Amino acid sequence: MVLYMNGGADVANQKIIEAKANVVSEIESKIKDSSSVVLFEYRGLTVTETNELRRKLRETDSEYKVYKNTLTKRALDNLNIDLSDNLNGPKAIAFGKDAVAPIKVLSDFAKEHKALELKAGIVDGEVADIKMLNELASIPSREGLLTMFASGLLAIPKDFAICLDLHSKNLES
Repeated sequence: MVLYMNGGADVANQKIIEAKANVVSEIESKIKDSSSVVLFEYRGLTVTETNELRRKLRETDSEYKVYKNTLTKRALDNLNIDLSDNLNGPKAIAFGKDAVAPIKVLSDFAKEHKALELKAGIVDGEVADIKMLNELASIPSREGLLTMFASGLLAIPKDFAICLDLHSKNLES
């Protein structure tokens, strides 16, 4: 009877170890596939606020999940990334295909909800501290940058047209 119990415990332990290994590999693949990864504290957010945050992140093709810190640390160690100073207490991780979009969403959300606090991240494979995350959050959106670029391009022919018009009026006088 004792052998049976120990054998059953070994099978259960093996399943737990396999499940943890699967979570670690999931975290690793999400980090590898993301342009930006942001660690943040979420304690104090209500269910409604959490759902709102998930919706806003989904709009930017991003998501967030909560993993055990030990499993996250193991995944980061496997990828040779050191964020261990930021893995104390409950943390959530946002993953985004765009390098700036999830950082902007989280930063804007944190302004309205003081319970959310950005801690650190990985942007295009480089570790980003809170200062860098704040700088990235202040960058205009892709659409805003494209609009600024287009207006810059339009300014040249517009100024040229004004110059030609003034020159033609000068010639007429």
